[in-house]
Amino acid sequence: MGANEGLTGGQGASWSNRFDQGLHPAIERFNASIGFDIALLQQDLDGSVAHARMLGRCGLISEQESIDLISGLEAVRQEAAAGSFRPGLECEDVHFAVERRLIELLGPLGKKLHTGRSRNDQVGTDLRLWLRQRIDGLEPRLQRLQRALFQLADQHLHTLIPGYTHLQRAQPLSLAHHLLAYVEMLERDRLRLLDVRKRVNICPLGAAALAGTPLPIDRRQTAAELGFETIYANSLDAVSDRDFAVEFSAAAALVMVHLSRLSEEVIIWASEEFGFVRLSDRCATGSSLMPQKKNPDVPELVRGKCGRVFGHLQGLLTMIKGLPLAYNKDFQEDKEALFDAVRTTEDCLEAMAILLEEGIDFRVERLEQAVASDFSNATDVADYLVNRGVPFREAYQLVGGLVKTCLQEGVLLAHLPLERWQMLHPAFEQSIYAAIAPRQVVAARISEGGTGFTQVQLQLNHWRNLLMCS
Repeated sequence: MGANEGLTGGQGASWSNRFDQGLHPAIERFNASIGFDIALLQQDLDGSVAHARMLGRCGLISEQESIDLISGLEAVRQEAAAGSFRPGLECEDVHFAVERRLIELLGPLGKKLHTGRSRNDQVGTDLRLWLRQRIDGLEPRLQRLQRALFQLADQHLHTLIPGYTHLQRAQPLSLAHHLLAYVEMLERDRLRLLDVRKRVNICPLGAAALAGTPLPIDRRQTAAELGFETIYANSLDAVSDRDFAVEFSAAAALVMVHLSRLSEEVIIWASEEFGFVRLSDRCATGSSLMPQKKNPDVPELVRGKCGRVFGHLQGLLTMIKGLPLAYNKDFQEDKEALFDAVRTTEDCLEAMAILLEEGIDFRVERLEQAVASDFSNATDVADYLVNRGVPFREAYQLVGGLVKTCLQEGVLLAHLPLERWQMLHPAFEQSIYAAIAPRQVVAARISEGGTGFTQVQLQLNHWRNLLMCS
């Protein structure tokens, strides 16, 4: 191939005879997107079928021509299913690949498909159709993970686990309460994605290159056939809007944040120092050198893959921040970022669901030992005094000094004799021992949304109705 030759340009090019020469081969490779936007093939065919049907109904082509175009498009779909539709670099992108094959199948009639539209509004339509479908596919993945968390929580209402602030022992919790916190996070993720879907589900088709078209097309007909709720009101906005891609990426980034936080806890819980969970062989790996090792690869990979999704969000924001209206070639960079963000989020949701369904086993006895061997019941000592008329700040200071003394002596609050309590304050009675027992400490948190067993049971009932009856 000579220096002035290329596969696209001149006769047979996807653009006009304004060009005499093809692209430089290196620029042609640099310019082409067919290597990744072939993922939009089914959406491109769907949009083209709806467009061809609309052209026929509006009288821009004959009814028979519309039927023949649709038949040709469905033939391309069948070829793709059979693996015989394999466009190469000469097609530049998936949109021209379909049109080129349609012309091969139908002759001059195939050239009529592009009437009243541009690749600018076409690619925007395809991408929205693709993302809408993926958002719909993420919802059951989110709910599967929610169910896995719920089922673990339902088994561990009365299992206690240390609660932490600043990664320091704070107060004991119901393990179910801890797990349900992630169910709540994932519910926000689910609702957030449904909200994003509303703005994905707006049709740009018919905006053409940037200014609309003088042809009497019916944009609302194609939008309705493709399942869009409405159309873009401004043609410039229609072809240049990528807010929906950024919004999705931001929502996906938050999903990954929540998965990463859960992953970090599982990693910590599985360590020898904590020992709160055991990992099953089906969800852990070993070391090539140290035979005793069982590594938490699943949560570590989920934690690590956050960076990919975060990076795609930043990349999209950077890509669009300086673009003048309307379409710019920069928009080609939205697809690989979006494709990978979706795929990564899907894979991480599935892996975490499997991990929770069959990969971890809580060591209940170890958890019980943990909550019985610290000072996380100190707040309850202060509350005990408050209930007997002592001002909280005075009670707080008394208990702080007591904890300091106990640490120096190496004794737990529960092991102090009654006379020591009464030396601290005469309001202490024998009932202090029951009040600071870990199980009672948890049970006493009866405020709405608290970790008390009655409150957590209400939450379990709520989520059972939402997740297990759907």
